[in-house]
Amino acid sequence: MAGRNGTVVTEFFLTAFSEHPEWGLPLFLVFLSFYLLPLLGNAGMVLLIRVDGRLHTPMYFFLGHLSFVDTCYSSAVVPQLLAVQLERGVALSYTRCAAQFFLFTFFGSIDCYLLALMAYDRYVAVCRPLLYVTIMTEKARWGLVAGAYGAGLSSAFVRTVTAFTLSFCGDNEIDFIFCDLPPLLKLTCGDSYTQEVVIIVFAIFVMPVCVLVILVSYLFIIRAILRIRSAGGRAKTFSTCASHFTAVSLFFGTLIFMYLRDNSGQSLEEDRVVSVLYMVVTPMLNPFIYSLRNKEVKEALMKALHRSKSSGRP
Repeated sequence: MAGRNGTVVTEFFLTAFSEHPEWGLPLFLVFLSFYLLPLLGNAGMVLLIRVDGRLHTPMYFFLGHLSFVDTCYSSAVVPQLLAVQLERGVALSYTRCAAQFFLFTFFGSIDCYLLALMAYDRYVAVCRPLLYVTIMTEKARWGLVAGAYGAGLSSAFVRTVTAFTLSFCGDNEIDFIFCDLPPLLKLTCGDSYTQEVVIIVFAIFVMPVCVLVILVSYLFIIRAILRIRSAGGRAKTFSTCASHFTAVSLFFGTLIFMYLRDNSGQSLEEDRVVSVLYMVVTPMLNPFIYSLRNKEVKEALMKALHRSKSSGRP
């Protein structure tokens, strides 16, 4: 990986929002709150699911893993983003940049698979209610989740190896919030056709496949809901899927916009805003989406708060 002067690129310098130094502290506080809120929210969700027996169901089993992965997903990037805002630029070694790329790709891929699994779980619950317990056994759930983690690991490995076998030349300054694919591609020189093909193949066989599973599941769910005669029954059934569909729309909407579009002529400012949405904002919103729209989660939370108050009394 030689630069224009023939030297090897050994580090990248992150300089996101450096053109607005007066924004440093306000952005740091904003991103810190965006990080702490999902950290507390997702940790609380995992804890609630573990301690409340009413939440020991397949749906909440997958939701617990989604909350855990969301925490790791944002933790792979946001602490580095906070350092960039404080120091107005951070130097990352080639290895650290690759490690960060691998981690957020790993957890982001698992997010995709888990959201698809949650859609399938809702399909079985709504369309095959009599077989739900038989299909979604504990062994089956662990097998599906293990498959999601394994597929995420494979995807992250292939993408990281592909991205970091590119040749980087010229300025090694990345005007971005972390080592993501779009800014890295802007630093490449030479023939990158093979790597771009692998990246496209990944996009075709991960995101669209997961989106297809989700769409097909919801088509069957909507058909089943429309067959319910009572308005109350339709509303209750739809409410169990609304939170998941909202989370899916936020996550896949920003990812598709970022990776399945023509990057030529796109501004880094636009790329950074989209990256903040899917790396920071979406993990922050998920706990609120699932808790505010879910009666069982709200009841479990109120029960836990009441137990906490009772135990604290003299």
